[in-house]
Amino acid sequence: MGRVRVLPRPVSGVRLADAVRIYLATITVPNTRATYAAALDHLVADFGADTDVALLDSEPDRVGGWFTYVWGGKSAKTFNIRLTALGSAFAYWREQDWLVGDPLVRLRARPAPPDTSKALSRDRVAQILGSDAPLRERVLWHLLYESAARAEEVLMLDVGDLDTANRCAVVTRKGGAREVIAWQTGTARLLPRMLAGRRTGPLFLTDRRARPSVAGNDVDPSTGRARLSYRRAAELFEDHTSGFAGGPYTLHQLRHSRLTHAAEDGASTPVLMKLSGHTSVRSLAKYARVSDEGLRRYQADSDPAARRRR
Repeated sequence: MGRVRVLPRPVSGVRLADAVRIYLATITVPNTRATYAAALDHLVADFGADTDVALLDSEPDRVGGWFTYVWGGKSAKTFNIRLTALGSAFAYWREQDWLVGDPLVRLRARPAPPDTSKALSRDRVAQILGSDAPLRERVLWHLLYESAARAEEVLMLDVGDLDTANRCAVVTRKGGAREVIAWQTGTARLLPRMLAGRRTGPLFLTDRRARPSVAGNDVDPSTGRARLSYRRAAELFEDHTSGFAGGPYTLHQLRHSRLTHAAEDGASTPVLMKLSGHTSVRSLAKYARVSDEGLRRYQADSDPAARRRR
């Protein structure tokens, strides 16, 4: 018998922790970077900061098994987001010749079940916006509903980004594109009261002064308070809506509801795409479904036996 040839273990010379840090630095959108970091930091914690990146490629079953163990029991959305994050990092590392293959080659994205229940009724939105919640929360909720912007986009706004005369502002969309969002009278009436003359700093601020560790760009120099985080804003909205039937609700439901209501009111596809910031009609489709309330309203308004029409 011939001698068994032992292949050398692949070596890239790059530590896993360093590879993650270098890759994350290439992502310019803060929210995307934070989302991807959640998955990659988990990888570093479980496989070791000093692990050579190339070793991930030599044991795809181990990496795939680890991924399934950590996120296999999560929702399809969470599973797919984490898979995308790691897949994107692995692709970048292959471009740098730190990896040869794909450690997640045996995994596939899961089909996410369609969800048509996220849009709130117009009456429910009116109840939320007209509540006696604190001023900051009411401004945020009005702005999210009227503009249909993502909460992450709005919370990153600074006062200097606002064009209050024209009721609009420029936000950074998913993917890094800079686009205009616009609001209506509800926001326009409340916004000056919340700003109280402030001209600089983050638009939405925390209730307390910022800790020394908070980045300077996220602190208002006049009050010393920090930028309101998405996590805290979401908690406050859920707490406030927990008493409603079907509650608590999420901040995303304000965006979903606005787009659904706009579609029911006859907004064209180009207008809906501009309102939502989507670049794909397919991504917009789930928001353009008519709600149960919209169906009932259409039937009532188009009933040939009705004596009075709107």
